Amino acid sequence: MKDITTIYITRHGQTEWNIQKRFQGHNDSPLTELGVRQATWLGESLQDHKIDQIYSSTSLRAINTAEIIRGQREIPIERYDAFKEINLGIWEGITQEEAKSSNALQFNYFWSDPEAFQVEESETFQQVYERAVNKLHEIMSKNQGESILVVTHTVVIKLLMAYFEQRDLKSIWEPPYIHPTCLCQIEINEDNHSIILHGDMSHYRGGVIEN
Repeated sequence: MKDITTIYITRHGQTEWNIQKRFQGHNDSPLTELGVRQATWLGESLQDHKIDQIYSSTSLRAINTAEIIRGQREIPIERYDAFKEINLGIWEGITQEEAKSSNALQFNYFWSDPEAFQVEESETFQQVYERAVNKLHEIMSKNQGESILVVTHTVVIKLLMAYFEQRDLKSIWEPPYIHPTCLCQIEINEDNHSIILHGDMSHYRGGVIEN
């Protein structure tokens, strides 16, 4: 029997654009002071857990979060575009209210029928699903029996967890909410897997703080 492969998946810490309710996508904004604390809390909670490999989106908000979580571990952080947030095209950098005002139909699709969503220059949810799940498969194949940390973004996490849950794209926004640095944990043993944590926030201090 092969050893169990453990996958930890987390979202980056809170950012300036999160506070402003702006779509970030492939664009970026820096972690807030709270975002740094959120990453620190998760890093401290994982301090005594075995982590062999760390992978991150190529977005700075994810890389910086991964660096904080890594702490004193001497593990390189491998960065992949496959774990970047959905490319939102002409919506990147605008607020949710601005997106809703400019195209109410697509805004509704984004939250209620993701399979139908696409604005100018954006990716589809299916395209993100394929790139993220394919990269995760590649990582799992070459790190069997190890513990892997992936630092990524809300849509990517929702899609990766939908893969493990066998949930269809239409229902990916059902709970749990993916708060900054909340933790998902999946254990894989040969062809079987178990979801141990999904959106866990037990490392948070001072209660839940919404974006």
